[in-house]
Amino acid sequence: MSTAPRLTALDALHRSLGATMTDFAGWDMPLRYASERDEHNAVRTRAGLFDLSHMGEITVTGPEAAAFLSYALVGNIATVGNGRARYTMIVQEDGGIVDDLIVYRLGESEYMVVANAGNAQIVLDALTERVSGFDAEVRDDRDAYALLAVQGPESPAIMKAVTDADLDGLKYYAGLPGTVAGVPALIARTGYTGEDGFELFVAPEHAEQLWRALTEAGAPHGLIPCGLSCRDTLRLEAGMPLYGHELTTALTPFDAGLGRVVKFEKEGDFVGREALTAAAERAESAPPRKLVGLIAEGRRVPRAGFPVVADGKVIGEVTSGAPSPTLGKPIAMAYVDAAFAAPGTEGVGVDIRGTHEPYEVVALPFYKRQK
Repeated sequence: MSTAPRLTALDALHRSLGATMTDFAGWDMPLRYASERDEHNAVRTRAGLFDLSHMGEITVTGPEAAAFLSYALVGNIATVGNGRARYTMIVQEDGGIVDDLIVYRLGESEYMVVANAGNAQIVLDALTERVSGFDAEVRDDRDAYALLAVQGPESPAIMKAVTDADLDGLKYYAGLPGTVAGVPALIARTGYTGEDGFELFVAPEHAEQLWRALTEAGAPHGLIPCGLSCRDTLRLEAGMPLYGHELTTALTPFDAGLGRVVKFEKEGDFVGREALTAAAERAESAPPRKLVGLIAEGRRVPRAGFPVVADGKVIGEVTSGAPSPTLGKPIAMAYVDAAFAAPGTEGVGVDIRGTHEPYEVVALPFYKRQK
């Protein structure tokens, strides 16, 4: 029996704005409000407002919270400063990626782990299992938060109109408590679009008040509501991985080119250490397939799962593909054999329904904002 999708606190508001809704990871979420291209371009040039309340918040507290998280995750959480955040991963014993996460340190012994919507329960279960033996507590806080994001070059100006928090002092990958439009919020700066921006964790009952205040403050700056569809093209242009596409349990962080998040030098054991040590050695001696960017010479759009080919042989697989509004061409991320991974490698194509379409191999990301 299928269960009805979960609704965010802003569900009625999205529908009143004419959003096209879609089931995403068990949640009913806005896919787009009008034009995906217009929403994408608004974030690149002005600002966009997103409802990301489907993300999964898990709070970890206690005297050994940092030691526990350093054991349960691949990163060294003990070195995360108060008010800072860190990108990390949780893996299986065999090193396969369970999810990529952001961990915020909220206090001396309080952390918030933010998991992807589709993996939130899996991550919660894994952390609950792994906490045994540590003086720490794992709490499911998914219902305690709504999450709004303002993304784009105009986002600092919009936010300054509704908060007196020290936004200039808020670095990338940091978070601070503050009041936004009269609403208590955790204000973070860890965007997923390739642009500057802010994420606002608030109580669900305050979500609509905050959305309306941001919409009003953003109107002179060209802010528009944005759905999940443009979020995907924005992160693809920025070369940011998406779980289930660039990251899976079949890959270790080293296979995904993200071995830097694994901190072998931290104190004590951690889940997956042995398997990841072997994966790191393999990556040194015989590089696995590498994640590269592909830009189409024609107009046909590659999709996840399409084979990447060269000299009549399959040399890789597309993980994400879409038309790029910024580049004006179809783009893709793909894992390809190391011999074909160098930017400018000739003769590489994508098999799109039996036709080998030519593609240029490029370094990621496709797009980088001007600081």
